[in-house]
Amino acid sequence: MFLFDWWYSVLSALGLYHKSAKLLFLGLDNAGKTTLLHMLKEGRLSIHHPTIHPNLDELNMGKLKFQAFDLGGHEIARKLWKEYLASGVDGVIYIVDAVDRERFPEAKKELDALLTSEQLANVPFLVLGNKIDLARAVSEEQLRDSLGLYETTGKDIKGDVRENNVRPIELYMCSVVKKMGYGDGFKWLAQFL
Repeated sequence: MFLFDWWYSVLSALGLYHKSAKLLFLGLDNAGKTTLLHMLKEGRLSIHHPTIHPNLDELNMGKLKFQAFDLGGHEIARKLWKEYLASGVDGVIYIVDAVDRERFPEAKKELDALLTSEQLANVPFLVLGNKIDLARAVSEEQLRDSLGLYETTGKDIKGDVRENNVRPIELYMCSVVKKMGYGDGFKWLAQFL
């Protein structure tokens, strides 16, 4: 319940109290998309199977209502991502397993394809480097380098970046299971919804 109260207060402070949004949760399989979605919805960890079919969850936090689409991350599911891009996406949460270094090139390839999609040209991207609670996780700098995220919006926004035709994109490191880091990322994203 604390997470919901915190989220509600953040949104109220940002003037997003009465907003609704459509968010896509994307990333390779086993990155933590479904775990994060369940954490946001239920405030606790739950055991679940790999996502086979796209899932839609509608979350109400305060008076913010958003549809969260968990589209799965295995290779076949990634082919379906394009079908969801054309239907008015307000934000993308792209999750990367910060431990699985061997898959960074694959994660970068998929992220690059999303970032160059005309359908997402003006959509803000929150990139989450998940699983930093594990000793083998890379640093933020290493993940930025691996994903080619050299010029991002910045975590401390001053002014409206959209006035300058800059797409909001930022990387936050997090641990979904330890409930750390992603809250700051969502606070950043909320400015652009």
